[in-house]
Amino acid sequence: MQVNLEKLNEDLVKLIEKRMALATLSYDDTRYDEIEENLHKAEDDFLKKYDDFLEDVLLDIHDEFCPDNEVLSPIAYIAKNYQIKDKNQYDVGENQGVWVEIDAIPDKEAHLVILPNPLRIVLTAGSFKKNVWKADY
Repeated sequence: MQVNLEKLNEDLVKLIEKRMALATLSYDDTRYDEIEENLHKAEDDFLKKYDDFLEDVLLDIHDEFCPDNEVLSPIAYIAKNYQIKDKNQYDVGENQGVWVEIDAIPDKEAHLVILPNPLRIVLTAGSFKKNVWKADY
């Protein structure tokens, strides 16, 4: 399946911005329900465009690094919290994305997470971070 990776990256950034905006609100904020509804619609649209492509990428990553773990929806691999670094590059802290079991990293909480700018999937375990896939565009 052919996908415009630059557009995927842009759409991922928009989705992350919506998640981050929702995270700043309390449940009793009058805007919360509307922003949450917009986020869910954006997630559905994102999956309609990119689910098949990202699922194939994630299957390859799981086959190589964590074959005992089931591949989840690509939305699950989007972190709840991101840090924005220089030049609008995104990073994540520990325990973001999907928990996976990695034989090469015993006794550590390992996670797979999708990041934009540049578009990539990162394996994290504590302070360890490794790009396991990077968009080539």
